[in-house]
Amino acid sequence: MKMKNVVNYLTVITLAGSLFSCVPQRQLEEEQVKRENCEKELAELKTKSQDCETKLTEANKLLLDNKKMIDGLEKDTAVIGNSYRILTAKYDKLNTINEQLLDKYNRLLEGNLADTKKLSGELQVTQEQLLKKQDELKALAAELDAKKKNLDELTAELKKREARVAELEGILKSKDDAVNDLKKKLSDALLGFEGKGLTITQKNGKVYVSMDESLLFASGSTTVEAKGVEALKKVSKVLEQNTDINVLIEGHTDDVPMVGKGEIKDNWDLSVMRATSIVKIMTKNSNIDPRRLTAAGRAEYFPIDPSKTAEARKKNRRTEIILTPKLDELLKVLETN
Repeated sequence: MKMKNVVNYLTVITLAGSLFSCVPQRQLEEEQVKRENCEKELAELKTKSQDCETKLTEANKLLLDNKKMIDGLEKDTAVIGNSYRILTAKYDKLNTINEQLLDKYNRLLEGNLADTKKLSGELQVTQEQLLKKQDELKALAAELDAKKKNLDELTAELKKREARVAELEGILKSKDDAVNDLKKKLSDALLGFEGKGLTITQKNGKVYVSMDESLLFASGSTTVEAKGVEALKKVSKVLEQNTDINVLIEGHTDDVPMVGKGEIKDNWDLSVMRATSIVKIMTKNSNIDPRRLTAAGRAEYFPIDPSKTAEARKKNRRTEIILTPKLDELLKVLETN
């Protein structure tokens, strides 16, 4: 399901809740299914990102293997080339001897018969050796040509793979640079909020803007308070200028069960409605394409601190804005591999 549809459905749920005070159980279950589909899509995107990194690692390993193979071929080629030169020298030497023997043979042809026969035998042996060396020389030349052809093919393939790896590394570096730049812009824009219920961190190639409940909401409420709206406006303006970043808004609660009142039945409802409220503020106060935004609720199931203390529960009541660079270029490169 597209992110815009998710937002539209959640908006309808919120409006319907405001009109009729409570949401029918069947409709709530349908919306929960839609949320789960959104989470599945997010998991698939994460899996694709991991596949990208795995393929890059495999490409680097194959590149290293090819380099080792080429090194071996270059050594073999050097040995064969040396053998070829030695045989050529021997061939030239035998050829010279053969010519000398032929000359002696012609001069002594009319001389001593015994000497003539001896020279004739030596000449025959020399010719046989010469033919043998010629055959060996041809075989070595053919082997050398085959090795050179194989080496040329591997060198060409290696260059292609090096170019592909360089392209992948360039795309990943540009994404890392974009994440670093985005974190700096957010830190500059939210300078007055950091350390006051808001933190900005970077991990796994993503930027996380975490806001405490105290900055955004009153207890049990889904309405963003004024100071929270101010912070969200600043975040929205930064994201408005960075169009290649996908935005996931996750609502989190503590593990204290909600007492079902009105449209909020449990922590699932509370976390999702809070995320939806933030999405509406961001789209209202900026020109962000709503298709880049995903609202999700995690309820109490992804705590920062699993302790059962008041301090731990306070940490867990938060909203996280998770910013992920689009990996479209990287996926295209991998698909053509």
